[in-house]
Amino acid sequence: MKPKSKILIIAGSDSSGGAGIQADIKTVTSLGSYAMTAITAVTVQNTKGVKSVIPISANEIKNQIIYTSKDIKPDAIKIGMLHSSKVVEKVIDSLNEIKVKKIILDPVMVAKDGSKLIDNRAIQVLKKKFIKIVSLITPNIPEAEILTGMKIRNKEDMIFAANKLMKLGAKNVLIKGGHLKSKKVEDIFLNKKEIKVFYSSRYKTKNTHGTGCTLSSAITTLFSCGKNLKKACELGIKYVNSAVLTNPNYGKGHGPINHLNSINLKKNFN
Repeated sequence: MKPKSKILIIAGSDSSGGAGIQADIKTVTSLGSYAMTAITAVTVQNTKGVKSVIPISANEIKNQIIYTSKDIKPDAIKIGMLHSSKVVEKVIDSLNEIKVKKIILDPVMVAKDGSKLIDNRAIQVLKKKFIKIVSLITPNIPEAEILTGMKIRNKEDMIFAANKLMKLGAKNVLIKGGHLKSKKVEDIFLNKKEIKVFYSSRYKTKNTHGTGCTLSSAITTLFSCGKNLKKACELGIKYVNSAVLTNPNYGKGHGPINHLNSINLKKNFN
């Protein structure tokens, strides 16, 4: 099968394979596209937590983006962990240079165990400069609270926070509601024209490591293949739900989901 599109992923590495670049590559590949990477940091972690974060220099991150894109121009870009203001600035410079229109920003700030993955100056640059240039931003509840400076307790707060992000310059917002205690998971998609609430079943499992990375990569892939953003969000959420439901139950902490849930292997490997 020939890949449907080419995706550049700008994000950190997760040694456990459940989140970060590893989850992104698995997602893009399982949905039928070609994944390229610019690694922003190397994390030492497993399903129980993050032990350390080793940042890659801002210049080398820019070099990865430019050098890769000059050879194979991406159809869309997914951006995850950017650990410092210098990195954020260099990535913005790189995006201006390679001129790719379809960009999804997953503002990775806090790990599943609560470990902080980004500094305060980087958050300010994200708010003032980065949000304006991307097609969609996909924060979860803690990330949306950091970006908006407000507490989010329910669906109405999510919509209010999404509107605050729009006032910062966002074109489209998807706030993920998995951290709330509602019976159904409520994800809010919002732009200047519409508000859409996606409802999903809440599964009783601790194995949800990498769901945010996976969702943003799924949306990026579907968007790159011609789906509009609302439809890409809808299908991406369905993909993640299926991956959670069929998780392999690996590890002693927050285990990974099943990125292979969309693949049916017809060939018999003997």
